[in-house]
Amino acid sequence: MPVPRPMTRDALKSAFAGESMAHMRYMIYADTAEKEGFKNVARLFRAIAYAEYIHARNHLKRLADLKAEQELLGGAPIGLGKTSENLEYAIMGEEFEVNEMYPIYIEIARKQGEKGAEISFHYALEAEKIHAELFRKAKEYVDRGEDFPINGYIWICPVCGYTLIGVEPPAKCPICGLLGKEFKKF
Repeated sequence: MPVPRPMTRDALKSAFAGESMAHMRYMIYADTAEKEGFKNVARLFRAIAYAEYIHARNHLKRLADLKAEQELLGGAPIGLGKTSENLEYAIMGEEFEVNEMYPIYIEIARKQGEKGAEISFHYALEAEKIHAELFRKAKEYVDRGEDFPINGYIWICPVCGYTLIGVEPPAKCPICGLLGKEFKKF
């Protein structure tokens, strides 16, 4: 796979860094939630951490032939606090990706004719919208001193990171079309 053009390459590198850091933050936030007795919030953080891993993997695949140093270009907030604060950091990060980062990156890739990068960014954008909403709902419960109720499993599409809470996954992923039987459950 050829190295993308410079602006798309920089967007991919930035997105890879941001998604990699989100993955690790959410794993750490899960540990905090678990210690505070929010078992379902911990499960939510771990599931979405997996989705962030998928986004990072997808972006890195588009950079497979690049042999260069990685600059850290993440734009999301960083911090560690109690579960409510960690959910707020997570919401801020997801909203940054949804409202600022991915719309611009998609447009860059589109204008440069980098279809693979455009798809990778699109998958992440659509999943991040869901993540922001799930974190908002979880925070409402945590702020009342309650765990986030999860009826069933958290399902993650291993291609695009689409996330769903329920008893069964959908027949097909609404973002990338993967069969639901391929989803990972948490």
